[in-house]
Amino acid sequence: MTTLTNIRGRIRTDLHDEDSQNYRWTDAELDRHAAHALRELSLAAPLEAKSTLATTAGSRDISVSSLTDRVSIEAVEFPVDKYPPVYLRFSLWQDTLTMLVDQSPGGGENVNVYYTKLHTLDATGSTLPSAMEDLLVVGSAGYAALEWASFAINRVNVGGVAVWRDYLTWGQDRLGSFLRGLARHSRKNTVRTRRLYPPLGMPENRTTVTGP
Repeated sequence: MTTLTNIRGRIRTDLHDEDSQNYRWTDAELDRHAAHALRELSLAAPLEAKSTLATTAGSRDISVSSLTDRVSIEAVEFPVDKYPPVYLRFSLWQDTLTMLVDQSPGGGENVNVYYTKLHTLDATGSTLPSAMEDLLVVGSAGYAALEWASFAINRVNVGGVAVWRDYLTWGQDRLGSFLRGLARHSRKNTVRTRRLYPPLGMPENRTTVTGP
């Protein structure tokens, strides 16, 4: 399983920063750039997840605060265990999901919430698909190169006065490839079969959400 250590090593390879006695970037710096790129990847192609929450008697509202690192809510299924599944219209305001049903549910009834969330990458593993790992490395290396280019301006560098410009050009090229990769993998470019459930009577500035 791919871990943060594996990704960091691949970033160093791309940056030609493999001399452990004279690293140009610290582990913490590369981890920060990897986290930056991972977040961008997560917003373009987030992790799909499902959680079962419980209703409160007499209330159509459900707290979704427990859905950590949430990007968006895709669908709400209630009642559960029906075939075909029953998806409800719903609205979302901050951490409160409101089921737009005529009758309030009873207490303790299950509601399946389908949502997307940020990917994780740490010392134990990653949720990022293996096909997207190279893209993560490209973006991370690009951010690292731009950081170094900014740092190296007006400093004495062993490689010469143009070192910062070389890193800037290389980093911009890598980030260009990264952004093009994000566009290819973006869920916005994925054909998904979905039905629309526009909420009725939405207060101004509330979020209208669609289900599949």
